[in-house]
Amino acid sequence: MASLSKQIKKSSKLRKKLLATALTLSLVAPVIGPQAIFADEQGYTGEEGEASPYTGRGAITTYKIAKAEGQPEIEVATQDRILEIDGKYFRDANGNKRLDGYEDWTKPVSTRVADLISKMSLEQKAGLMYINTHTPVADPADGKFVTPANSKIVTEQKLRHVIYRLSQNLGDIANYNNQMQQLAEGLELGIPVVITSNPRNSASTDYTNITNVQDQHTFWPGTLGFAAARDVEAVAEFADIARQEWRAAGIRKVYGYMADVATDPLWARIEETFGEDPKLVGDMNYEIVRGFQTEELGKDSVAITVKHFPGGGARDDGQDPHFENGSFNIYPTEGSLEKYHIPPFQRAIEAGVASVMPYYAYPSNDSANQGLEPYSETQQFEEVGMTLNKGIIDYLREGLGFKGYINSDSGAVAGSAWGYHEDENGNPISGAQKVAKALQAGTNIISGGATPELVIEAVNADQSLESKVDESITYTLSEMMTLGLFEDPYVNPTEAIAAANNEEHRALAYDAHQKSVVLMRNDKIDGGKKLLPLTNGKLKDVKLYVEGFVGVAAPRSLKGEEAAKYVADNSALQSAGFTADLKKTLTEKFPNIELVESVEEATHAYVYVKPTQSNWDNNPRIDINETTGISDVDRIVKIQKTVPTITALNFTNQWLINELEPNAAALIGTFGTLQEAVFDVITGKFKPVGKLPFAIPASAEAVEKEVGDVPSFAPEEYADFEYVNKNNDKYEYGFGLSYSDGNNGKAVGKPDHAGNKK
Repeated sequence: MASLSKQIKKSSKLRKKLLATALTLSLVAPVIGPQAIFADEQGYTGEEGEASPYTGRGAITTYKIAKAEGQPEIEVATQDRILEIDGKYFRDANGNKRLDGYEDWTKPVSTRVADLISKMSLEQKAGLMYINTHTPVADPADGKFVTPANSKIVTEQKLRHVIYRLSQNLGDIANYNNQMQQLAEGLELGIPVVITSNPRNSASTDYTNITNVQDQHTFWPGTLGFAAARDVEAVAEFADIARQEWRAAGIRKVYGYMADVATDPLWARIEETFGEDPKLVGDMNYEIVRGFQTEELGKDSVAITVKHFPGGGARDDGQDPHFENGSFNIYPTEGSLEKYHIPPFQRAIEAGVASVMPYYAYPSNDSANQGLEPYSETQQFEEVGMTLNKGIIDYLREGLGFKGYINSDSGAVAGSAWGYHEDENGNPISGAQKVAKALQAGTNIISGGATPELVIEAVNADQSLESKVDESITYTLSEMMTLGLFEDPYVNPTEAIAAANNEEHRALAYDAHQKSVVLMRNDKIDGGKKLLPLTNGKLKDVKLYVEGFVGVAAPRSLKGEEAAKYVADNSALQSAGFTADLKKTLTEKFPNIELVESVEEATHAYVYVKPTQSNWDNNPRIDINETTGISDVDRIVKIQKTVPTITALNFTNQWLINELEPNAAALIGTFGTLQEAVFDVITGKFKPVGKLPFAIPASAEAVEKEVGDVPSFAPEEYADFEYVNKNNDKYEYGFGLSYSDGNNGKAVGKPDHAGNKK
């Protein structure tokens, strides 16, 4: 929606390890990492980066007791850390040669956790209150990912939760995990490390990005692609497969997925959502949680942190609360919070999600009535960030019945603690005061930064807060034990590589790519036949020109003219790389297609357009032009006007298509989709089933008038929001064409629960 600062007066606050096969004998055997190369390096692709194949670097020796009836697997990096008592084996976490209560896997988790906490100093507890980024690059000489110099957040600051952001092959990630666990094993109490990551099984503009290569995760379409396919069962398959990969590599916690509903088309993070239908977003989050965590959290699970409560989609002018100008959530529609934004979180809670991440933003009192328990007689909300907001967290726990733990977003208890930087007298609020506020509100782990000294300072100022600290680490230590990390935190890099290269799993991922393709227009040409599909009969007469227009986002460090030049130069390079790679793919996979080098030689053209905006730009925009890396729209239009052109547009946002749509002979929507899958649809090898996961806005004016906290199909939405194409089809939520003759080939999937707009 348009910035509400243009509509209403804002208050001043609104500024913002190879392991051997399992032993069958109750003997301790050394397990040593492999040194073989398991995969050939893949070729360069225009859109994607490269991932080095696994070479065995960084592998360590471990010792293992096999899992057996009545005996969990025990694995250590130091052989004398295995205890044998009455025929059972235990991990001597603290190395004192006796079995402590928290080391005894025969006892209930609650008993073990209580015993461990009783042994911890405040300094150790404070370290467990934090999670921070840790992505060291391996030393090429010895393969060491973890060194004394780069691991001080574990050794000195006592953290046991880290965020890993590199997109390496799974063997390297497994060995990184094993080195981290070896480090932690040698420290006081032997508390293991939890490796966390943002989603990493699809393309991403701003977060962990992967490629479609061997040794790396299976490559799936983006979440919007799942939403376009409307295949909830495929999401369940994906989540189970991803869990196997993540578990094998040692990543045991996901910062994701997003239960946010895409209600503001300008918001750059729409790419990470499952679209704008709260029911579909909820159903897909349910399957994500069940797939990653399994029906019940256990040793084979990967814990999920769903985000961003109570829903990050209610933006103002697309501005994101990573920045001060997007520091608030505003709900201009009465009841929209509970009607549209909360339901997906309810579904995640029903699935048993382990933790919830509130967003940075604070709820604005300029909102319409949302029907929640008011903060005071005069204020609907306490205008402090959700992580610091007791009313919001109480609503999550008491109103929705959430039993897990609260994980702050990165920096939300520091520089992005919106609404809580100054007191009533304008005096700055200290870091320790922010930590105290978060603890009192119910936050259990603080992300972004490694400042446990602030927890210590807060507790020293208010001794009652130590009980809050104990309560918080009870959650996280219980999760560690339930995940089996206190018995065996190590993983097998060979098994990780095998998980990554499972051909059955890769085939399922490819199926998902095919289903994600949305056919948006398919005109009749040459005697009244529809352009698509280009079947073998048609292809004999086709000479196809192909070209890609791929936008690139500037790094956060660049601004102004420097950023613009970077985007222009690198978008041109990326476009050329993409075009060359596409030609190679088509030559190999679609030999019946005759490719030509110029439009003048062509009878048909295929143009792929991938605009890009980064959330880190702090400049929300959905135009297709030089600002999103597409500097030559005129050339695209010229191609379209010269020969019948199939135009494929990758949607990470609801792009304004006014210039690109009218002259296309066929229009295709993709969502981080493999080009081979797109051409399966173009050639009729796969019939299109995808439907738009959001509506396409009619114009910039429609974006200005739309309501930022409701889906496009909501009765409260601006009536003329949706784009109407050249053939008079409305690009509303759920629109998609098929190759069938019935119903004019239309497959309009507007949800049954959608209302009629006034």
